[in-house]
Amino acid sequence: MIYFHAKFSLNKIGESTQTNIQAVSVIICARNEAKNLEKNLSFVLNQQYPNFEVVVVNDCSYDVSEDVLKSFIEKYPHLLKVVNISEHPRHKTSKKFAATLGIKASAHEILVFTDADCKPLSPHWLSAMVAHYHNPQIEIVLGFSPYETKSGFLNKIIRYETCFTAINYISNAIVGKAYMGIGRNLSYKKTLFFKGKGFASHMHIPSGDDDLFVNQHANSKNVAIEYSLNAQVLSQPKTSLITLWKQKIRHLGAGKNYKYKDKQRLTIQFLSGWLFYILCVILLILNFLIYWVLVIFVVRYVLQLFIYYKAFVKLQSKNLAGWIIFVDPIYYFNVFLLSIVNIFTKKIAWK
Repeated sequence: MIYFHAKFSLNKIGESTQTNIQAVSVIICARNEAKNLEKNLSFVLNQQYPNFEVVVVNDCSYDVSEDVLKSFIEKYPHLLKVVNISEHPRHKTSKKFAATLGIKASAHEILVFTDADCKPLSPHWLSAMVAHYHNPQIEIVLGFSPYETKSGFLNKIIRYETCFTAINYISNAIVGKAYMGIGRNLSYKKTLFFKGKGFASHMHIPSGDDDLFVNQHANSKNVAIEYSLNAQVLSQPKTSLITLWKQKIRHLGAGKNYKYKDKQRLTIQFLSGWLFYILCVILLILNFLIYWVLVIFVVRYVLQLFIYYKAFVKLQSKNLAGWIIFVDPIYYFNVFLLSIVNIFTKKIAWK
């Protein structure tokens, strides 16, 4: 896996030569996100891009989201469009339903998605994401959304997992095997959405409005990646293990429905790291080949530093590099436990 991830570390994003400005619709699905909308929506509405709109889907909120959005409409009457969804007494709506209504309400071909708890790190976020569409073959742009740096070891685990996941899906996309994207920073064309009948093939799955859609529609030629600082959106990390686990179980629930070849490749990639740590632990317990175990462990760690330091720098997270030796084994152990729990988890909701 380390060798494979070197594809990302050695990759360079060239400057865009885009000359035409394409109209963009930014879509945000929000359920009870009044505080986050009040804090972050202005960063989206104040993007330095000449032709865009923002569509916020107020999905069955029972907080003061509607009032917050009304105040924004007064300030940005020509930029902001709000779609309100009321809770059905018999049926719970999913994020995919909200996203579908947002897409239908959008006016433009280029769609860019983010969440209410995210804020662009630059007023040129839209410009960086949309620039790739100068290539007519591109239908999907995969972005990156880091979590805010805070104190505590849990925050380091969350940010490491986020960077590691990004390195993996970006590396796969570089070699023409894109398998997922993240809804906090994702773009695709409206025609692709309707051509593929939206989320119809996986509407019954609560999660996957982002990664399952990319998994279904990505090919070796229609995907671009954008991880430059200008294109990143910052998100708020979970602050407890319980909320973090709920989020990760929801994500893994969507992973069950990836294409077989993607699940096979990801399983092999994960097992290569997990079995390494398991083998090291077993040999140490048995007091067998301890010297060689330590040598191999150190060699692997040095390789990780060499490869992942460059990757972390690109993702503006270089302060995580020194924690690899502690966080990496925890990451593999955590994914293993989540996979076991996910087998017995039946009901998952997006919020």
